[in-house]
Amino acid sequence: MKVLVTGYAGQLGYEVVRLLESRGIPCKGVDQADFNLTDAAAVLDYVQHYAPDVIVHCAAYTNVDKAETEPEICAAVNGMGTLYMVRAALSVGAKLVYISTDYVFPGTGDQPFGIDDPYGPKNVYGVSKVQGEDAVRSLMTRYYILRTSWVFGKNGKNFVRTMLRLGAEKKELRVVSDQIGSPTYAKDLARVICDMIPTDKYGIYHVRNEGYVSWADFAKMIMEKSGLSCRIIPVPSSEYITLARRPLNSRLSGKKLQAAGFAPMPTVADALDRYLAELKEEKSAE
Repeated sequence: MKVLVTGYAGQLGYEVVRLLESRGIPCKGVDQADFNLTDAAAVLDYVQHYAPDVIVHCAAYTNVDKAETEPEICAAVNGMGTLYMVRAALSVGAKLVYISTDYVFPGTGDQPFGIDDPYGPKNVYGVSKVQGEDAVRSLMTRYYILRTSWVFGKNGKNFVRTMLRLGAEKKELRVVSDQIGSPTYAKDLARVICDMIPTDKYGIYHVRNEGYVSWADFAKMIMEKSGLSCRIIPVPSSEYITLARRPLNSRLSGKKLQAAGFAPMPTVADALDRYLAELKEEKSAE
């Protein structure tokens, strides 16, 4: 098995490549410098030259707020770019893993969304990820669509790093308390991907760490576990205006993952403990 991983410079792509390498699986991580995802010919040429058995497609336009001001670019990367990757995968007979999001749902109610619940994205980014899912589902049979939420990892910016920086600078922070979901450690998500790709258990899965929290709850957890004294003040979304509308309910049901026989995801608290330990090691090595 030979694996091509897009978005290698990002949080998830980086972890997928690291884990594949540790398992002795031939792989290659690529990013923007290797080819332009919005150039169909470039995508096809690169994939056909490498001829992977599996493509893990982590690359995406992920700036949710900026997407509201440049929807064409977001759609070109997440929608058409995914279509080009699908066509390239089909040309070499490769399986495809597509990383999607809780933002494909409307974010209403208080129950976890199931894999078959209808789409209802509320922002440009969510619409573009639906377009990507549609490209995969309409043309392929050997695919895995993994919807996840609130990802944090070693590579790049994320909520945990931001809270640690601000928590060290400020005595208190106002954090949204009415958006509920599951933070997801990139290492744990990468493990599921690497466990899944040798199998023929195709389809859609929701993959996130166990437990539902608000952003404010998660911020409090970060402060407590890192020993910071910064006070977290919960506020409603109406007091924190952003360009893109965020879903209040980002709960994803993970029932199918365990039903398919894959190891359960660790809890949010356990994931955060391991991530903070990783950041501590990183800092001490500098």
